Order: sequence, then C-alpha cells, then structure tokens
Amino acid sequence: MSTTVTLRFFAAARAATGLDELACVSAREPTIGELVDGVLPASGKDPDELARVLGRCAFLVDGVSTQDRSRVVPAGAVVDVMPPFAGG
Repeated sequence: MSTTVTLRFFAAARAATGLDELACVSAREPTIGELVDGVLPASGKDPDELARVLGRCAFLVDGVSTQDRSRVVPAGAVVDVMPPFAGG
C-alpha cells in the first residue's frame, strides 16, 4: 500500500523549486527529510539554490510547526515548506 503526502512550497522555496505543490508517493510513511531530499527543481531552476533554500526551511505538518527532519509524516498529511521570512 502506498502513502501520499502533499508538499506545499512558499516564498523562496516556491521560487527555488518552481512549484506550488508536489504530491509525493512512498511505499511507507516518510520522514520530512526523505520528502525534502527527494524534491527536484523544475526545469531551469538551480539545484544548488534549491538545496541552499531547503536546508534553511521550517515545516508545518498539518498546521503543526517543526524543524525536525526525522519526523515521520502520516499518510494524507500536508507539509508546508516555509523558508525564513524577511531574509532571516
């Protein structure tokens, strides 16, 4: 059975990925780190910039804030990828 999790990208994360959101399908419940590590930039986007931006992000898992990339994400969850705002 597969698990689907939706990643939603905001601000610099949206610019770096070239995506608003991405549905991720996995054979098991993934960690935030596994999800983020699997994100590839859209055509024409710089992979180094993507890695830099995603490395600084915090996350909201179904509205609950975390920076713990080892957190397991349940099936059907929505993970908001939130870079620091105002240059933070």
